[in-house]
Amino acid sequence: MNWFTRSVQALWGVFAWLSFGVMVLLSLLVVLLVPSAEKRQRFVTWAARMAFVLPRVSVTVTGPDNLPAGNCVVVANHASYIDGPLLKGFLPWRFNFVIKGEMRDFAPAHFLLRRSGSKFVERTEARGSARDARQIVKAALAGESLGFFPEGTFQKEPGILRFRPGAFVAATRGGMPVVPIAIRGSRFVLPAGRLLPRRGPLQIDILPAIAPGDPACESGRELAEVARKRILDVVGEPDLADELAPPFA
Repeated sequence: MNWFTRSVQALWGVFAWLSFGVMVLLSLLVVLLVPSAEKRQRFVTWAARMAFVLPRVSVTVTGPDNLPAGNCVVVANHASYIDGPLLKGFLPWRFNFVIKGEMRDFAPAHFLLRRSGSKFVERTEARGSARDARQIVKAALAGESLGFFPEGTFQKEPGILRFRPGAFVAATRGGMPVVPIAIRGSRFVLPAGRLLPRRGPLQIDILPAIAPGDPACESGRELAEVARKRILDVVGEPDLADELAPPFA
């Protein structure tokens, strides 16, 4: 790769970050001033999509008809920081995403995410984790549509970790279908440890829903593994459940 190509790619990466930054600033202003929760969520969904539209990132969504008309839980593989904004922008506005509790430490991000409907779950402190889990189950029982990245983290190397159970407990107790979603391309665009994104296509495959009471998913563990297997079959990355996964707890 010559210096000109590298320079063009770097300039595109800077422009992509600037586009994202502008959308974040606009979203902060809107969630501060707009009292309606629905209007806030609709605007943040539009802004998240524009963060990909402005730098002309190719995003393809397949299977949108697999999303039930009613409330449900979506679960997706996690490969990059852009996965959250990507799903926020290209799924219906009604989905509220469950995010790691560490985001509470960064006040502007916490404010924006909380005011746009996101939930937080503590991963390191047991009492906080139990409290947050109860709040998520309560949201599911109230009929909210929730989005999860059940691996809980991502890494530079390809592969899908074991799924944590929170999404599947919430779905089971809320009597909601689980919709697996496979994200492809985000690990190339912005892998862990990379500062500037690279231009590349992104693919969101919305897979058939797993209905409540499916005989193959009698427990949360079974439900998690069925959803995970469906995502693995589409993404085509290694199965890292045994090698690097966090405990199923």
